[in-house]
Amino acid sequence: MESDSLLGSSVNGASGQYGSGSGSGSGSGHGGAPGSRRMSYSVAGQSCNVEGDADDDLYIQQAVVFIEDAIQYRSINHRVDAKSLRLYRWYYSRICQWGLGLNIAVLLLLAFVERPSSLSITSDPRYRHSSPWEPPCGLTESIEIVCLLIFSLDLAVKSYLIGWEEFRKSKWLIGYTVVISISVIDWVLSVSMVCDEKLRVRRLIRPFFLLQNSSLMKKTLKCIKRTLPEIASVILLLALHLCLFTMIGMLLFAKTEEPEKNEEWRLHFRDLPSSLTSLLVLLTTANNPDVMIPAYTLNRAYAIFFITFSVIGTYCLMNLLTAIIYNQFRGYLLMSVQTSIIRRRLGIRAAFQILSCQGAQQAAEESVRVDAVLQVMSRVKMKSYYRTAITTEVQQHHSVGFMDREQFRKIFDELDKDCIKEHPPLPHYNSPVLQRLQVFFSHYYLTILGNAVALANVMCICTVLVLNSEKSTAERDNFIMEIINLCFILYYLFEMCVKIFAFGWRGYLSYRNNIFDGFLTILLLVLQITIYVTYRLPYSHWDPSAHGVMSLWEMVRLVNMLIVFRFLRIIPDIKLMALVASTLLDLVKNLRAFAGILVVVYYVFAVFGIWLFEGAIKPPTQNSVISNTTMENITTNFTVECGTYEQLGYWPNNFDDFAAAIILLYDVMIVNNWQAFMDAYSRYTTEWSKIYFVCWWLTSSVMWVNLFVALILENFIYKWDRSHSCSVTDVERIRYETSVQLMFKEQIQEPTEEELLCQLHQHPHLHLHW
Repeated sequence: MESDSLLGSSVNGASGQYGSGSGSGSGSGHGGAPGSRRMSYSVAGQSCNVEGDADDDLYIQQAVVFIEDAIQYRSINHRVDAKSLRLYRWYYSRICQWGLGLNIAVLLLLAFVERPSSLSITSDPRYRHSSPWEPPCGLTESIEIVCLLIFSLDLAVKSYLIGWEEFRKSKWLIGYTVVISISVIDWVLSVSMVCDEKLRVRRLIRPFFLLQNSSLMKKTLKCIKRTLPEIASVILLLALHLCLFTMIGMLLFAKTEEPEKNEEWRLHFRDLPSSLTSLLVLLTTANNPDVMIPAYTLNRAYAIFFITFSVIGTYCLMNLLTAIIYNQFRGYLLMSVQTSIIRRRLGIRAAFQILSCQGAQQAAEESVRVDAVLQVMSRVKMKSYYRTAITTEVQQHHSVGFMDREQFRKIFDELDKDCIKEHPPLPHYNSPVLQRLQVFFSHYYLTILGNAVALANVMCICTVLVLNSEKSTAERDNFIMEIINLCFILYYLFEMCVKIFAFGWRGYLSYRNNIFDGFLTILLLVLQITIYVTYRLPYSHWDPSAHGVMSLWEMVRLVNMLIVFRFLRIIPDIKLMALVASTLLDLVKNLRAFAGILVVVYYVFAVFGIWLFEGAIKPPTQNSVISNTTMENITTNFTVECGTYEQLGYWPNNFDDFAAAIILLYDVMIVNNWQAFMDAYSRYTTEWSKIYFVCWWLTSSVMWVNLFVALILENFIYKWDRSHSCSVTDVERIRYETSVQLMFKEQIQEPTEEELLCQLHQHPHLHLHW
């Protein structure tokens, strides 16, 4: 169960964090969005207390947990007694969450070791002289049962924290229970059969543990589910387009009495399945122009058919599908961010209510004591710069001694502000000469000169590589290249030293590009010294084939690769390039849910592929000839044609083990030559195997890739709009300020006081009397 640090889920009940993403708690007391409430509550002129005997420390603990829930956008609908709060905070501690994540990773990685094992150097069946190593029966099963016991403990803790009533409403927790039960039953059967079973059902459902542990992935699934009707309408239109042109194609390229004119019919339109497959692959442009060459050879007018099909299908309908997914995705983001903000405001409001109940006897109603707020903030687990900023705001009210509801809410506006990295001041030198040197070496032009020198270094390497491209590594004389590299590395060292002089150590290290530049410079210097220590001072007739710990060519190659990699230092100094690079870095932060969904889909399809196609394609025997002749195969006799699986040498791409299946699925997702795989497995197994590959193409290339494009567009458009009038130095600052909440800040509607009080009144465990 991860902390929802990016997007929120449902506001009510535990469905967002523990339960169903579809809003299962929509009955009385837990239904609908805040805007749909018919009841409202007012606290004006009314008393406030909490049911039961609650000491001051319990009030503080409750406020601490509610604020932590607000920081992480978690649901507050959990038990609030002292024992449960301690368990709750332990459960959300970093070590516990990391341990649970490690448990999930170990369970998923077992697929690489279990039979069929992926522990071999190559996946090519022609070069597997012996079976890969497989663990003995009981080894992976022991690890697996430990993981399942940890999941059972996780389920028990979650169920206890939210209570039985909330558990019954949680479809995800009910599903969690079912999956654990099925896994244990299947594990018992596996052990009783001495690990000799053909199918392991539990392998197929393992990705559920990854899904249910991430609220971000649950919300992504909700987005996909809500987008499916619009996607289905376009896919239906694509199917109609495909069927229509298939019929036209079969009529245009029917078999004639003249064999030389039947090449298009023989290769692509022999029957309905082959016609549909040919045009479906053409929709992805993977077989263009191969599919139309036989007909185009006979009559150039046939090109109109294929061009019309591609323009309508590939460039209109497929791009329309991308637009629909992007539009739905943006709406999903906005709705999720809106829910996240409501969760944060609700957690803060609950903390205020608890603290106001604590101080109700000493102060006026609807106010909290400043010292109580400071005590709470000292115990809340949060980033240090947030704690400092909030504490500073609280201390401004210390003279009054109390804070009202609006003041309490405003101090937590600091949570919506990301940390802006400030660079330390330049060191001060008393000498006028040193001061002038500091001004000179801290000038931006020095960085531009360094970029020009780095470019010259890369150009030298490129020139030498072109001149030596036809020479073997033993024939190359690296003397000139070594002298050139030494000169450039000495300049890099000089540039690093003068920047440290100008900015100081702390100032130099406060820039990320300086850390990158300095690290590579030191590494290059160490490698250069190692080369000269190992091979002595070079001269024009040294022996290039001499070997030390590493051969001379290997060390020179490593130096050259690092120099080329160091050239990336120019990225922060070019505005548009810096903007694109920062967008890519933000994707790493914002793409966790999508990457997790892709892992789940890959895992499920890989397991299915192993079940269906393991060992289906047999490698050719040593006596067989791979050419355009008939080849005897254990499964069937066939003619190897140009562009087929066999002729292209795609033997390592198979479903014989889990790792090989993952690579094959990736190759199909790229849709380059994916028809070769589809054709091969349809020949070795059955024509129905094409359904598997088409489903994978729809899921990965059509659905997930378009979601990925939508996320890139949203991030880049937001950054472009903000940085259009900024200088190059401001782009790094923008990257620190970017978050999904800020992207939609102007469109977010703040919840009203009545809505928040309505949510608090319906809390299943915090019984407040107003």
